[in-house]
Amino acid sequence: MILDVRKINTFYGKSHILFDVSLRMDSGEAVALLGRNGAGKTTTFRSIMGLTHPRDGAVIFNDQDITGKPAHKVAQLGIGFVPEDRRIFPQLSVVENLEIGRKSPAGNSGRGVWDTGSVLELFPHLAKFAQRRGGTLSGGEQQMLTIGRTLMGNPLLLLLDEPTEGLAPLIVRSIGQLIQVLREQKVTMLLSEQNVKFSLRVSDLAYIIDDGHIVYNGASRELKRQPEVMKKYLAV
Repeated sequence: MILDVRKINTFYGKSHILFDVSLRMDSGEAVALLGRNGAGKTTTFRSIMGLTHPRDGAVIFNDQDITGKPAHKVAQLGIGFVPEDRRIFPQLSVVENLEIGRKSPAGNSGRGVWDTGSVLELFPHLAKFAQRRGGTLSGGEQQMLTIGRTLMGNPLLLLLDEPTEGLAPLIVRSIGQLIQVLREQKVTMLLSEQNVKFSLRVSDLAYIIDDGHIVYNGASRELKRQPEVMKKYLAV
C-alpha cells in the first residue's frame, strides 16, 4: 500500500471541514475522489500534501507517517501535486517550466525516469511550443504543462486536483487520454473531480466525499451500476 489516510479531521480555523476521512490505495492504482463543489476534495488533497495539517488522524505514505510534515518535505518523499489553479511560470518557456520540476526519483517507481524528452513525447502538442512562454498557452495547454512539470519530479504518487475544471470538451478528452496512458504505465494517481463520467472512465477505484465525510468507496465500474448513489451524492 502506498497511501493510507486514517481518520483525519481537518479544520480551517474553527470550521471543521473533514470528519474522520479515510482512504487507501496501492501502488499502480488510479483512484478518483468524487464529490460536489465544497464537499472536501481539495482539503483532503491539501491534508495529504502537508499544505493544511490535520488536527488528528494520520497520513501514511510509502510506510512513513507524513502527518504534519511541511509540503516541501512531502514532495521530497515522492508525492507530486497538480493544483487546480495550475501555477505555471508565465514568463518562462515550456522547457524552462519543465526543467524547474526536475528531480531524481524518490524511490523505485517500477518504470523509467521522467525527463524533458519523455514528457514532451507524452505531450506532443506541447513539444510544438517548447520555446513558447507559458503565459501565452491556452488553459488546456497550461494544464498539460503543469502535469508534465509534476511528472518531471518523478513522483511515486501523483495528486491531480480537478484536472478538467474549466476546460473545453475537446481538451477534456485529451486530458482523459493522457491519464489513460499514465494509468497503462502504472503511474499511481489520486484525482479529485466533479466530472463523474470522466473520473469513472479513467480510475480503478472511487471514493465519494460529501460534506467532509466519506460516504462511498468501491470499484469504479461498480459505482456506475448504482445510479441512486450517484444521484444522491453527485447529482448525476
